[in-house]
Amino acid sequence: MTVVVALDGPAGSGKSSVSKAAARVLGFAYLDTGAAYRALAWRCLEEGIDTHGPADVIESLPSFEFEIGTDPDGYVVRVGSEDVTADIREPRISATVSAIARIPEVRQYLVDLFRSIISGTERPGIVVEGRDITTVVAPDADVRILLTAAEEVRMARRSAELSGVSAETTARELSSRDAKDSQVVDFMNAADGVTTIDSTDLDFEATVASVVALVRSTTATSAQHT
Repeated sequence: MTVVVALDGPAGSGKSSVSKAAARVLGFAYLDTGAAYRALAWRCLEEGIDTHGPADVIESLPSFEFEIGTDPDGYVVRVGSEDVTADIREPRISATVSAIARIPEVRQYLVDLFRSIISGTERPGIVVEGRDITTVVAPDADVRILLTAAEEVRMARRSAELSGVSAETTARELSSRDAKDSQVVDFMNAADGVTTIDSTDLDFEATVASVVALVRSTTATSAQHT
């Protein structure tokens, strides 16, 4: 039986890098759900699809050819035959993705896709990260985590990741994206049964170790009761 680890968190919390590293340590697969929304945003911009007109985006969904690698050491994102792994991290995508992610039909379409990827996992487990994983995508996951950190720490971390972008611009974009996304899903507060890991005072290695320890202890406890 595949162990599912659901991990949510706000922008700059480190959820992607921490999830990928934890999956590597555990020997699990890794799924970055945010990449799917970004890939769809990229496709819309490339093909001139109106991202503010929900009908146009919804109509494009059946022909959205999306592929994502779930090997933490072989992560790649493709739309059709094109590798967009780097392209979907461009500022223009970050500025567009929230509008797309707010469309209910888009969210449902991608949630179904994520569940299909999870059920098809061949590894002993999968770490799935995003905004609504613990509550919508995988509410029955074996381990459910909210990874967070103080806002100033998240801003500093995100600023360090982006070369050529001022700290002020980074802070403004991070706050704006969190505000827009929080209109759709609550990723700032842990739902019932979700464990909060606050990485404000933890470095990267310690944060990964906390996630790995929680997964191992939870799955070990579950095994004892089966």
